This record gives sequence, structure tokens and C-alpha cells, in this order.
Amino acid sequence: MPVRYHWGLATLAFLPSTAFADPAATLPVGAPVLEVPVRCRIGADCFVQNYVDADPGPGMRDFACGRLTYDGHKGTDFRLTDLEAMRRGVAVVAAAAGTVARVRDGMEDVSIRQSGGAPAGREAGNAVVVDHGNGWETQYSHLKRGSIAVSLGDRVEAGTPLAQVGLSGRTEFPHVDFGIRHDGRTLDPYTGKETGTGEAPACPTDQGAAPVPPGTLWSAEARRTLAYRPSALLGAGLAPEAPRAEVARDGGYGGSHDGRSLPADTPVLGVWAELMGGRQGDRVTLEVSGPDGRRLFRNEGAVPRPLAVLFFGSEVKKSASGPWTSGAYRVTVTVRHGDETMLREERRVELR
Repeated sequence: MPVRYHWGLATLAFLPSTAFADPAATLPVGAPVLEVPVRCRIGADCFVQNYVDADPGPGMRDFACGRLTYDGHKGTDFRLTDLEAMRRGVAVVAAAAGTVARVRDGMEDVSIRQSGGAPAGREAGNAVVVDHGNGWETQYSHLKRGSIAVSLGDRVEAGTPLAQVGLSGRTEFPHVDFGIRHDGRTLDPYTGKETGTGEAPACPTDQGAAPVPPGTLWSAEARRTLAYRPSALLGAGLAPEAPRAEVARDGGYGGSHDGRSLPADTPVLGVWAELMGGRQGDRVTLEVSGPDGRRLFRNEGAVPRPLAVLFFGSEVKKSASGPWTSGAYRVTVTVRHGDETMLREERRVELR
């Protein structure tokens, strides 16, 4: 099947701050306890696409020894499935109580694939910074233009809506880049460790699902919600054409859950899926079954190298002339890593 690979790109650049870094400082008692900063179902409607880069050198490695990061990344990216989800609106909320310290709005929601980049110093796009006291700050970047619901000096509590997930600044997919720092030092909320320091984690083998480690700044509830997922299905379904990644990522085919209905007389029936976090050697199987349960399509392939995002699609061949049989069609995506099934999900699409 045709396959397209690409690394998602996003950059968090903190808004100007008067704090100064102290490399010798250690994580003090009294750090804020962080709640999940987005109102969506993690693992269903939104996903952690990129973690903080735990490798201080030129390599890249997330805290779980996976590849869901890129060199020098200092935030945690909570991404949506597609642009349609962004347009509907997904709330970004304060992770802990504090006071709004800085706000920026007015930047357009546009991928750098179209814009060519963001102005220097404004890579974070529309953003909000919350001061939690004692030198602690959190930042929420790439927010949707015009969605910011707080003003400078506002007092917020954990869960207070700040804005909505957007596509502003230096990024190419809708998400909020969440960052935390103390006295100017940027930390990984999963480990409580300063970014870009120490040694890279020892990673003798590729890791699968992993719990949040000791030292985390996340609350107990957030730890359960944010358990590490090395792979996720962003979307899958059927299309009335040879599937195109740009249409799927705009929400044009549905696919984050059960898809939109299609006319039974469509001349072309395409099948597609988009995965996050493909690891080298993963076996990906894509299947389509008709209303009678008979399998109409099956294809399987291996991921050749670690990938942030993997889009693939093909056409389903019709065995007879005339329209497709009306009814519910099932698209099943299975990802296996070695002998372990990492995910198996199904989408249903009605042909009428």
C-alpha cells in the first residue's frame, strides 16, 4: 500500500521572562502538582505526540526510552486528531492554580507547511504563561487565535479554561505544547528533571507502554491518564477517492471515530489510516470487511524505521459491476510489535 512518513514538527519558545537559570539548583519541595492541561480523552480524542527530549546530546529519546520526541524538545505536545477537531474547539486549561503572567494572541492558525515558518521570537505562537509562585511557571503554546479566555493578572485554578488548542506559531499539526520551568530551568513534568542535563536514559531495549516514573510533577489522577503510549491510531476510515493525507488531516474523511457515510455508487472506494509513534519492525495490518462480514481488502507491512506519524492508504477493489452493497463496512487497523499486539481498533462507515 502507498505509505507516507513524516516527523511532526513543533517548537516551544518561552515568552520572555525575568527568571534566571541556576544549573546547580535541585527540584525543591513545594512544586505545583500538575493536572492534565487539556479537556479531551487522552488516547481517543487527543494524544501525547512528543515528550521532552531526555537525551542531552545530539540524539533524541523520551523518558520511556521511546522515540516520541525530537532533538532538543522541551515541552509535552498534546495533539488533536485533525483540523476539524481544532475547529470544533478543545479547551486548554490551567494545570495548577496561579496567576496569568503573560499572554500573546493574534497569530494565525496555519501550518508552517503553508506559511513557511513563524517570525523569530514568536515560534510559540499564541500563548499563555501562568505564574504558580516560588519561581514556578507553566506555559501553553500554539493556541487558537481569538480563543484566549484570560487576561494578565487573572487568578486561575487547576482546570480553569485558558484558551483552545490551535495551530499558531512554528508547528504543522494542531496541539498545545505544555511546558514547565522553575527559576528559568525547564523541567520534564514526567520525571521532574531539568532538560538538557545529566545523562541519556539507559535504553537496552525498545520500550512499550510505560508508567509515569517516580519524581513526576503530575498528580496521581494525571499519572493514570498519561501513562506512556508508544503507538496510537489517529484516524482510519473509507474515502470516496484514492485517500490523500492532507484531506484526512483536515478531517475531510472523518475517521477519528466511526466515519461519515458515503454513497454506495461512489466510483472509487479508498481505505486509509494514520498512526502515531510507529517503531522499527512494527507490523501494521489494514483490513476492510463488507456488510456481510466478508473481507474485501487486507494489506500488511512493516515500519522500516522509528516514525512520529505514518499515513497510508489504498483503493478497495470491487468484485462486481454496479454500486457497492449498502450497509456498514468495517475498517480494522492492527499494530503488532514482535509478538505483542499494541493496538487493534475498528472504524465503521455506512455506504448508502
